[in-house]
Amino acid sequence: MHSDAEMEVVRRVYAKQVMARAMLDDSRLESAFAQIRREDFLGRGPWSLISPFGVYVRTPSSDPVYLYMDMVIGIIPERLLNNGQPSAHATWIASAAPNLGDHVVHVGAGTGYYSAIMAQLVGGKGKVTAVEFDAGLAAQARANLSSFSNAQVLDGDGTVMSFGKAEIIYVNAGATRPVEAWLDGLAEGGRLILPLTTDGYPNASRGAVFRFERRKDEFLAKWVSPVSIFPCEGARDPESEHALSGAFEKRGWDKVTKLYRSDDIPEDRCWLRGSGWCLAFS
Repeated sequence: MHSDAEMEVVRRVYAKQVMARAMLDDSRLESAFAQIRREDFLGRGPWSLISPFGVYVRTPSSDPVYLYMDMVIGIIPERLLNNGQPSAHATWIASAAPNLGDHVVHVGAGTGYYSAIMAQLVGGKGKVTAVEFDAGLAAQARANLSSFSNAQVLDGDGTVMSFGKAEIIYVNAGATRPVEAWLDGLAEGGRLILPLTTDGYPNASRGAVFRFERRKDEFLAKWVSPVSIFPCEGARDPESEHALSGAFEKRGWDKVTKLYRSDDIPEDRCWLRGSGWCLAFS
């Protein structure tokens, strides 16, 4: 077994690696990745890692050092449920820009690892509401986050749940459309991090993570990164998925600047049009 001092060094190196892979210079975020123990959120090893060839491989032992690489770890591999890639989450969390005192709603919290990182970032005067659809995972997250006084775990459908106003809503699953409750739940200046994905996870789907920022009744939009992620219960429908597939075919997601909650935007300005909403160019 490694000593506490040795594991502290391992975590600091891991945090450096995550920041480098994400091309970020963010001392607060790096510190959060270095301080939160990933093994506390992933149960007993050996663990299943996704190899560069896209298949699960078992770690040789239950040595927690194996968790401190920028790799996806299976939570329930048979259901393709994973603890996502740290550098990808670092990119999305940095885009959300958690501040001390913020209220973060984490939809699709899994076993709570990234909820813990955001709880570290918002501090004791902030709050993280971690929402998980799967009751078993929610129970694990509740136990894993029990030492974080600024975090609570709710189990249920995060698309219809009431959670009060939030500075950040961080969706950790693939939707085909923005959910009205999330847009309404943003405080002024609040940020929604939302993966929009087509069907076919994980082999044939396409996806993009967008950042939406509320400015009174307007919503600024910005493409953040590509993504492949588990689908979001309650935030998918065939009509929206069909429209999203067409939008990906024509490309241009990186030029999107606004989310409109209306149908009256001219077609030549729309990248993606859904029922009553549109992602558009300026």
